[in-house]
Amino acid sequence: MKKIILTLASVCGLLALPAHAACIDEQKFVPINGIEQWVVIRGEKCEKPVLIIVHGGPGNPMTPYAKAIYGPWEKEFTLVLWDQRGSGMTYGRKPPAKDDPLTLELMRDDGIAVTEYALKRLGKRKAILKGASWSSVLGPLMIKARPELYSAYVGTAHMVRHPDNIKSSYARTLELAKAARDADSIAKLEALGTPPWTNPRNFGILRRVTRKYEAMATDPAPASWWKPEAPYATAKYEADYTAGEDYSFLQFVGWKGDGMASKVDAYKLGPSFDVPVFIIQGEEDLVTTPDVARAFYDAIHAPKKEFILLPRVGHDPNPLMVDAQLKLLREKVRPLAD
Repeated sequence: MKKIILTLASVCGLLALPAHAACIDEQKFVPINGIEQWVVIRGEKCEKPVLIIVHGGPGNPMTPYAKAIYGPWEKEFTLVLWDQRGSGMTYGRKPPAKDDPLTLELMRDDGIAVTEYALKRLGKRKAILKGASWSSVLGPLMIKARPELYSAYVGTAHMVRHPDNIKSSYARTLELAKAARDADSIAKLEALGTPPWTNPRNFGILRRVTRKYEAMATDPAPASWWKPEAPYATAKYEADYTAGEDYSFLQFVGWKGDGMASKVDAYKLGPSFDVPVFIIQGEEDLVTTPDVARAFYDAIHAPKKEFILLPRVGHDPNPLMVDAQLKLLREKVRPLAD
């Protein structure tokens, strides 16, 4: 007897689901490049474009907060998120050894494998890819390696080249501290010295100061965003999240400044992109500053591209950023996917 395999899209078509019915709501472990990784797929209608949201950090999955932040997006897109290797649920399933390295190539290939899984599961040919911060490193790597899988790329809080990003972040933050006559912050920053650094603690010290100054110039995210939904509201997940965050951060910066960050250089990918590229940047972003992101944007070529600068927005997501992302996806990106 011939085995018949139905994609989810064909099943939805055969069942003629009403417009209000949930097409898919899956949260499960999926074999990805040799280990089980936690993948979430959610959407109200099968025919909607697939949107892959790659989390930042590294080590900061958005799966616990996705419903609160991106829930309304499920009406217009089928969302795909996953806890990356060394993060969250995936870390808890198979904690890596301390000397088990993460590499840009390995993380890129994981992202591509998740894309292939989601497209097959949903019966689609292409997906929209969205990255922010760390995942703005992975996004271009994934698109350059397999452009046929993606209809567009949307990047936020864009990392470009690590030396450029860290030097710009340090200089701009120190400038703000001096303008505010903030003796405590000035002392902390000047004690670090001008980047590059080899001490991984330096990055954390700078990040605490950037958060302080971004908070003064941006609109905060609501506290409700950061309340994890089930099955993430457990002591075990919290412990796995924290352990994965620590592991991934050290893999990123390295003990001697020799981690994945030292190899980040979007210019080495070449200026030509085969898919449309959209970059949304917070005007107050002190981690991946707008000037560095804009220089990269100006240097690339794509079938379509656009750079959007948002006031009252920093490095981390807030309602202004999320609303702008959805508006861009709805008005300019989705027609490309359709």
